[in-house]
Amino acid sequence: MDWAQRADAAIERYAGGETRELDQRQLTQLGNTAWAAGLSLLMAGRTDEAARWLRRAAERYRESWEGAPPDSWGRPIAAMKALLLAGDDASEAARWALAAGAAEAESPIGRYAGTLALLVLGDDLGARILGTTLRDTADFPPAVADALVELAGADRVDYQIALEDILESFEQRTDFLEDIPVADTVLVLQRLAAPRDLAIDLEPSPVLP
Repeated sequence: MDWAQRADAAIERYAGGETRELDQRQLTQLGNTAWAAGLSLLMAGRTDEAARWLRRAAERYRESWEGAPPDSWGRPIAAMKALLLAGDDASEAARWALAAGAAEAESPIGRYAGTLALLVLGDDLGARILGTTLRDTADFPPAVADALVELAGADRVDYQIALEDILESFEQRTDFLEDIPVADTVLVLQRLAAPRDLAIDLEPSPVLP
């Protein structure tokens, strides 16, 4: 796959989108396009450029929150992920998610945002408690719930099992945001695992850099 070409195409789409009058939906689309550029550049090994586009994605997601429908939890989740993959401090985005009520959300995606935010802020006990509520939830991936809980609990063996299950699911998928086949959840979890000395050496995969 020509990742540089995909990055160029995403950057061109972003430039075109910037010329419009932007509402919350269009800002989200710009965030998605910047995300696609950032991930493509990351896969191409152009990490500095990738970081710039991922930061831009986080900015657009944050701007899109104003006027967004209730429970638009994908936006703080995406902002935290983008900043983590850029190698930046995602604590401001994490505090935004928690201030918006993610930890008390009824929806699994909201509690996912809350769990991710607590992990970003280093509240592993809180993340483990909240993450446990995602287990055995019909509309939330069980391997992701397991990885969050085991990461928060510093259980390397079970974290590795869950992470490998997530990677396998990405390898089998055909539907990706902006048609960018990258295991972003795996990469984000590994960024959170590294300072906890829990990062796993994974086998090479077409959906990983």
